[in-house]
Amino acid sequence: MPIINSKYNPPFPFKNGHFSTIYSGLIRKIDGLTQIRERIELSDGDFLDLDWSYAPKPSSGVVILLHGLEGNAQRPYITGSAKQFNAVGIDACAVNYRGCSGETNRLFQSYHSGATEDLEAVINHILKEKKYANIYLKGFSLGGNLTLKYLGEGRSVPKEIKGAVAVSVPCNLHSSLLELLKPKNILYAKRFKKHLIEKLRAKQLLFPDKISDLDIAKINNLKDFDDVYTSRAHGFKDAIDYYQKSSSLQFIHAIRTPTLIINAQNDSFLGDQCYPHKEAEQNNSVHFELPLYGGHVGFYGQKNITYTEKRALKFVEELY
Repeated sequence: MPIINSKYNPPFPFKNGHFSTIYSGLIRKIDGLTQIRERIELSDGDFLDLDWSYAPKPSSGVVILLHGLEGNAQRPYITGSAKQFNAVGIDACAVNYRGCSGETNRLFQSYHSGATEDLEAVINHILKEKKYANIYLKGFSLGGNLTLKYLGEGRSVPKEIKGAVAVSVPCNLHSSLLELLKPKNILYAKRFKKHLIEKLRAKQLLFPDKISDLDIAKINNLKDFDDVYTSRAHGFKDAIDYYQKSSSLQFIHAIRTPTLIINAQNDSFLGDQCYPHKEAEQNNSVHFELPLYGGHVGFYGQKNITYTEKRALKFVEELY
């Protein structure tokens, strides 16, 4: 599809990408949403916690919400999205990845940017137990990469999945990593590293034979973490192998589900290869919007409703 000419134009100071990112992540609050937790058991013996919120009346539609790196289903960008979908009559299933619901998961492996088998398990559970006629996917950052990879990697996508929205997507994981390692992103990178190492130490208590103090001492940046843990725990040769195999960019050409990708041009987390111009232009199912502003999962909007929340609803409504 042709690249969408975005009309998003936030007030100052939200034109600043860092301000938009930080406001969304640390300052924004969402009230008035009730979530009900459901735990599902996975075939490998692990579990996932799903946080549900519901429309005022029984609904035939549900949106599956997928958070970013070290996020969870209580992050404002997830609860804000759930609240807006609920308001228009669509239930919301907010997924907590393995180890992200407040409890360490059971296995040595956890989650990563390409773990679409867990998304598939959630979808299959919903199809079997809930029987919604219309399912939508909405992923943010890492969750956006999962969404695009799931839709394009060659499986038979259930007919109930009517559309998808992916926001602030690191379509090329290595390109994004290189941006995160730059001085401009040092505070974000340190925050990610701190949370990841805290979780790794909790994992070490359960699996002392698989992760040592020496291993953890080797982790100086995010790539080191992926070399020491992510790749080892999930069957990749090393971090670079993980990035290459898990990046959604290579799968976008095969997406046949109507999909909207929104990546801000001032997103400091995204390198040049995270903007799939060619892939979108050559695929009639993929709509690619590049606002000048928005930062990383920012997109401030009036009345505490972000631009991407409004835009996702409009895109879904056009699919009816």
